[in-house]
Amino acid sequence: MWERLSTWTQRAGEIALLGLLGLLWVFDTILTTAPADATGALVCVIGGGVGILAVVLRKRRTWLVAVALSAASLVLSAVVAGAPDLRAVGFTEAGAFMVLTITVLRRVEPIRNAVVLSVGILVVLISLPALRFEGPENGYANAATQAATIVYLLGWAVGAGIGGYLRVQQERRKIGEERVRRGERLELARELHDLVAHHITGIVVQAQAARTVGETNPEAVLPALDAIAGAGSEALTSMRRLVGVLRADDHATRNVGVTLDDLRKMVGQFSPAATFDLGPGVASLTLAPEVLTTLHRVLTESLTNIRRHAPHTPWVEVRLTTFEDSVRLRVANPLSAADPRLSRLGGGFGLIGMAERVETMGGHLVAGPVAGHLWEVAAELPLPAR
Repeated sequence: MWERLSTWTQRAGEIALLGLLGLLWVFDTILTTAPADATGALVCVIGGGVGILAVVLRKRRTWLVAVALSAASLVLSAVVAGAPDLRAVGFTEAGAFMVLTITVLRRVEPIRNAVVLSVGILVVLISLPALRFEGPENGYANAATQAATIVYLLGWAVGAGIGGYLRVQQERRKIGEERVRRGERLELARELHDLVAHHITGIVVQAQAARTVGETNPEAVLPALDAIAGAGSEALTSMRRLVGVLRADDHATRNVGVTLDDLRKMVGQFSPAATFDLGPGVASLTLAPEVLTTLHRVLTESLTNIRRHAPHTPWVEVRLTTFEDSVRLRVANPLSAADPRLSRLGGGFGLIGMAERVETMGGHLVAGPVAGHLWEVAAELPLPAR
């Protein structure tokens, strides 16, 4: 529901922006110095239409759209400058340039290209009043030219300020995400070390036992070797998964040796109002260490978010269930209208870490409001083929 509301809000903003440009489009045509001059009206109609089209397409090919609008505006201005009795304003195009400046500084990579393109837009904006109001021979002498130049410069400055601010916020978020990834990779390296040590220790113990048994009972050596081979295979599978996470720059938490009892204890220590429920067959299921650590990570982050954003929640429900080929952890609590999580559209770094960790394990995670009255975090992980 909240995602749909956010989508509709963005669409309403786009419609309002296009509506404002449409009003400027009509305003440009009305302000044509010669109302009966069809050429002047045609210039305004073409220029305004190109500007609105550029705003509609700005997120797809920002470079191409900005260059195309600049070229079209300069050509139309040259036409106006070449006709002494023809004066056509270009507020619609100036508004489109302002919106394009925001998009350029926010989206174009690298930042050097964004700066070059935005400065190019500024040069075009400065040129428009001189060409349209005075012609190339008179420059900026006319007061109308100076006023339009100031308005265009202010519009560009506002657009550049908004675009620069949004760019800085994006960069800060990227830095924060990278910091989270770096810390998680260090934790994952420790987890990999502990996991390998655990498996190798088991293999060594079984090998020593097989040697001891083989001296007195040779027939028991083959089953012991089978057990060693199984332990080695399990170790390789776990290491491949964790190394794959490392290569993908994903997240982990150091919780080697986590059990279902650890999950139960965590819920019990969180609050007397929290319940932990195991679905049929879960208690007898043997889960891989990396699956358990991922579930532990999701549960830890979910309960932390509840304590931070809904400390007075009357109940928390944690349920672990299995399907044919997956295990699902669900954490839910009541949602109030004042819950601060509803205003965090981008989500926090903890949610990013949870989602990416689950996805690297081949699963998926969903977090958000459900049915308008619950906040739910649901993580589903695949089980190894049997």
